[in-house]
Amino acid sequence: MTWPQSSTSIHTYLWEFLVPENGSFDFGTACDQTKERFSKCLRCSVKPLGEEIICDTFSRRSFIGEPQAVISLRWQKPSIVTLNLEVPVQPHSESFFNLDTARVIETELRKSFNATRSKVLPPLKRGGPVDPYRYLNASGCQSGCYSSEFDDRLLEYDVEEVLADVQSPFQKVEILKTKNFGNLLVLDGLQNLAESDIVYTETLMHRGTIDYMNKDVLILGGGDGALLWELLKEKPSFVTMVDIDDVVMQLCKKHMRSACGTALDTYDGPNYKIIVDDCMKILKSYIDDKKEFDYVFGDLTDIPVSDAPIGQIWDFMKSVLALSLQVLKKDGKFLMHGNGVSSEPALQMFEAQLAKLQVSFSRSNAFVPSFMEDWVFYQIWKTNSEVHQNGLPE
Repeated sequence: MTWPQSSTSIHTYLWEFLVPENGSFDFGTACDQTKERFSKCLRCSVKPLGEEIICDTFSRRSFIGEPQAVISLRWQKPSIVTLNLEVPVQPHSESFFNLDTARVIETELRKSFNATRSKVLPPLKRGGPVDPYRYLNASGCQSGCYSSEFDDRLLEYDVEEVLADVQSPFQKVEILKTKNFGNLLVLDGLQNLAESDIVYTETLMHRGTIDYMNKDVLILGGGDGALLWELLKEKPSFVTMVDIDDVVMQLCKKHMRSACGTALDTYDGPNYKIIVDDCMKILKSYIDDKKEFDYVFGDLTDIPVSDAPIGQIWDFMKSVLALSLQVLKKDGKFLMHGNGVSSEPALQMFEAQLAKLQVSFSRSNAFVPSFMEDWVFYQIWKTNSEVHQNGLPE
């Protein structure tokens, strides 16, 4: 399902002011000052929109000005005043209201309100043919996670074109053409990999420090094909890749060629095989068959940003790790991505779980361009042959 191609976008400007708590701030006067200021900036009459709301804890009044600009002033008693402006912008035209104008309003209203502190944010841009794709969450996890497993920060991308917007049987798959990062794969609203992100793949595989020549490698996930493509350059004995979502692979084959090369052109190559299936099912079959690998990659979901190591995604991640350890050779390693360095509590939570297992681990990080922050990667290996059969302990 794709977004409707709106011809108009809405730019939302947000101000905040810290006003005195001594009773000198008068909301009615502030509304008059706001109305006067916007009448000048919008060059039109500004009229009240509905009745003023007055409560014990807050007061709010809204206005409307042509062309269809909506202004809302709210006083969260006793000291916080917020001001919102929603203004329509036609495609291929300059907005009659911009950030410079917003800063002028901030300066003038700060003085009028006798505020001790103020701030205005660049406009949030919604609507239009590409604006719905502009904002992504900074950190979190995929596979249908929602608010509690994101870190509530937004990243903004300069999207030139939407190359794909498809709901697969497993997740929402988008590929966006961006100015700064090339084509960007987005899964369930989270940036997954961009053409600019070779450092992500190289850090995940520890290129230059691990010798993959003549080794047997298993990739769990990795549907963008980048890890497979880079591993094949290291002359391994054989690489098996298991990803459940063929839609991702087909779209990346078409739109992410600089990242995946020709790796996704065939699913059965001379020294690799791609299996479209559930990795849990395949891991269990390998355990039954006593098949082992030198290296297993968990290129699946990120470590969830949550209050405790519980829930569907944590359970999935624990099970994948436990099963993967069972198919590793004695001196093998499990390699995975974690999350951003800004999500340190989630990373520490994960490491606390690892400490309860008979494993050792190392941690490295690298700045990933399209993620706009340092990302953390893990190497995990068994310290003896005994591993937990049923996932990480609670």
